[in-house]
Amino acid sequence: MKKLGLIAGVLVLGLSAAACGGAKVEDNAAGAPSAAASGSAAPSAAGTVKIAINGWVGYEASAAVVSYLLQHELGYTVQKVTLNEEPSWQGMESGDVDVIIENWGHDDLKKKYIDEKKIAVEAGANGNKGVIGWYVPEWMVQKYPDITDWKNLNKYADLFKTSESDGKGQLLDGDPSFVTNDEALVKNLKLDYKVVYAGSEAALIKAAKQATDQKKPLLMYFYEPQWLFNQIKLVKVNLPAYTAGCDADPKKVACDYPPYELDKIVSQKFADTGGKAYDLVKNFSWTNDDQNAVADDITNNGMSADDAAKKWVEANPTKWQAWMPK
Repeated sequence: MKKLGLIAGVLVLGLSAAACGGAKVEDNAAGAPSAAASGSAAPSAAGTVKIAINGWVGYEASAAVVSYLLQHELGYTVQKVTLNEEPSWQGMESGDVDVIIENWGHDDLKKKYIDEKKIAVEAGANGNKGVIGWYVPEWMVQKYPDITDWKNLNKYADLFKTSESDGKGQLLDGDPSFVTNDEALVKNLKLDYKVVYAGSEAALIKAAKQATDQKKPLLMYFYEPQWLFNQIKLVKVNLPAYTAGCDADPKKVACDYPPYELDKIVSQKFADTGGKAYDLVKNFSWTNDDQNAVADDITNNGMSADDAAKKWVEANPTKWQAWMPK
């Protein structure tokens, strides 16, 4: 992120945004939760765990399941704090955040807050495999088979022009806070495109659906895991292959995004004093399919995050019981 580079500093989500054709996308799909906190009003005997909620629904799905187990199996109060990615790390320093449940890389923040300030620590992989890149609707690949090679994008730039792209092709990104190298990529690969920010994950999803249903050209930044891939087909554009270190200088990036082994970050204080709550967070690990199932229920099936988590927990006892403190 999701800035998916995906990541993220997400990858948080909720503005009107320019979509393909220059039309405004009304961002009314599920993204970050609107409430600043959830859980019991009074602290429980077990204590309180503060979980950052970054701005994409996959993150919310992971946080929902962990929160559900903390509350219903271990007796903790959970506070969900809606923040963008970098402020979530800052929250560990201020004491407002204990847990980031889905971190997309952020080596710079790891250096600052883990290595230098020593106020955060890694808590292991969360099991999700992150992919960030540029995508087009499948119908475009069927009509223009060579469009998935970045070297041919300038040939198709006119297809992607919008009222927002200043006479160039539009590359639609999400929230500016997401992890993204796209402006540098456009410049360094000498592409006749302009990055236009949709404003949120929800706006990207709406643009993708419109482009698929209405056969509108769309080149967009997107990422996996994401429930949308269960509904429509998007095809990844092949950028110059990623090699270790090719993205070391953000201004000189001219390669694809790396594969992301998404991990968990917790405050040093939580690691030292979190007890069973820390053990559960550390042990938590599930698959892209698990996350997509919960995210789909939240976004498309009218379920609250808590209800979607409850459904998943009831259907997958063997998985979550393996995470419980011994």
